Amino acid sequence: MARLIQTATEPLMPVEVDLVTLDLVENGLRNARYEMDEVLFRTALSPGIREQHDEFPLIGDPEGKMVVGQFGLSIPDFLENFEGDIEEGDVLLTSDPYSCGAAISHANDWLVVMPIYFEGRIVGWSSMFGHMSDVGGKTPASMPTDARTIFEEGVVIPPFKIYKAGELAEDSLRIILNQVRKPDWNRADLNGLVAACRTASRRVQEMCARFGADTYTSALDALLDRNYRAMKTLLQMVFKEGETLSFTDYICDDGVGYGPYQLKMSLTRTGEKVLIDLTGSSPQAAGPINYFINENLMRMFFGIYMITVADPQILWNDGFYPLVDVKIPEESFWKPKYPAALNARNHGIGRVFDLFGGLLGQTNPDLLNAAGFSSSPHFMFSGNYSSGDRKGEWFQLYSIGFGGIPGRPIGDGPDGHSLWPSFVNIPCEYLESYYPLRIDRWETISDTGGAGLHRGGNGVDVSYRFLEAGTIAIHDDRWLTYPWGVNGGEPGTRGRKWIVRADGSTDIIASKVIDVQVYPDDVLHFVTWGGGGWGDPLARDPELVALEVRRGLVTSYGARRYGVVCDDDGNVDDAATDELRAELRSGRPDPLPTFNMGPPLETILARCEEETGLPAPHPPAPAL
Repeated sequence: MARLIQTATEPLMPVEVDLVTLDLVENGLRNARYEMDEVLFRTALSPGIREQHDEFPLIGDPEGKMVVGQFGLSIPDFLENFEGDIEEGDVLLTSDPYSCGAAISHANDWLVVMPIYFEGRIVGWSSMFGHMSDVGGKTPASMPTDARTIFEEGVVIPPFKIYKAGELAEDSLRIILNQVRKPDWNRADLNGLVAACRTASRRVQEMCARFGADTYTSALDALLDRNYRAMKTLLQMVFKEGETLSFTDYICDDGVGYGPYQLKMSLTRTGEKVLIDLTGSSPQAAGPINYFINENLMRMFFGIYMITVADPQILWNDGFYPLVDVKIPEESFWKPKYPAALNARNHGIGRVFDLFGGLLGQTNPDLLNAAGFSSSPHFMFSGNYSSGDRKGEWFQLYSIGFGGIPGRPIGDGPDGHSLWPSFVNIPCEYLESYYPLRIDRWETISDTGGAGLHRGGNGVDVSYRFLEAGTIAIHDDRWLTYPWGVNGGEPGTRGRKWIVRADGSTDIIASKVIDVQVYPDDVLHFVTWGGGGWGDPLARDPELVALEVRRGLVTSYGARRYGVVCDDDGNVDDAATDELRAELRSGRPDPLPTFNMGPPLETILARCEEETGLPAPHPPAPAL
């Protein structure tokens, strides 16, 4: 465990904080968190961070508990696993999930942690991790879909001081950067992470100077306690005493031919506390889809979902952790044994939110969302220019795909959107300026969102036309199982990928592949899945359906899923619509099912090759 060196010995004392000061501190922290983002975006070079914002900041209290930030890392778990002294001016770095208690979850994420000192005492922590577009290893972008150990996934950095008392460890950094394909990107991105953490440190020190360190840290305690009290109320409102709720979803495959992997989550409230239990989930995967998550991060995800859905005005933080117990079985999908491969954990992260949605909504329809775009699928393209001024120069693209957000109690799911609220699309102009490709199409696909009173968001078709030979890699999911609908809503459609070769032939591509060769004028269709629908499709306003037909979001044929008869121009036949809706109502169950998962899993597997053009995965086998 880390030993913290402080030159001031007097303890920080709790004091009363008036509401105006508390509001000033809260908003100062909120602004500092967004300033961290901006510093990184303006410093980074890789498109994943600079353009798409694949990074997650945090500002913590003196113990490392998050007070403001994005989700996805845990300072207390990092400190618990760091051996050595930490003093003023130190900046720590790691990319090894197994050496930091799963504070991060794969080797592409470089985590920077920095103590914040004021007058010789630690008054907080700043931290940030960003997804490095390449960390070496056997394949460009360092995310081999066929990896079976973390050793195949690139350089894995143990926790160490990248800065010691303000001095950069140049030799160590030189060794690390010698392992990667784009060292200029990695160095710039790392500099941005460090600069962002130092920015947060300055803002915290300014607040300590303005209000006093005792008042500042007492304000943090008040913000943490506010979340504790809010969560205690929410838990008693949403969950019945002693009742156990369970929900199961799936990851379609692991990249090496096995699947689907069952993800089961159960929740029981006893008194003021709840227990989240992941027992019943599949054992760790042979391939790299394992999501190594610790108990604190599972608490964090639970709190994000509860607070954001129930009261999004609350600035969520770690204050509620004592109210949530977590049980994660060893050597399971969620807690694999070293040295299991981890690079494709993005599917598990996203599926956590589908699991919480299916779990929490069983007792409270206001919290029940359909399944949505619960992943951040990756597309990678790399090679060498063959001619011109850049002949022989290496190019490498890493980008994140978008899809359909689920239908929700408050309305339709957005079309072509990211799972993560802060992520943005890489502009087509950027891609075409910096890479040898053209975007033939970037559009939503009609009818891919599940039908419902509130429609699921549509998936997208991004069509990449390659101008140079190279290799591509894809990380995606939901090609086998369906994004389910709720409260009578229908599932969204599945994702799919194919290449139209320059000679006119077509190759169907699996959802997880590496080292697929492409040539000039080949076109990859990267089609993502839609969100599930919410509520009875026959209750949707026919004029709204007609409007979406005119906008190209629903076809006239797809309008019939809502019981709406219209032509391609969106002109509704009212009499035919009434007749069709009566016919559809007479042939369905009453009440409508809470969950519509699509066909049974056995049927999906039996029809897999016929429907997808890909062989069905084998039942999961023990990891070797």
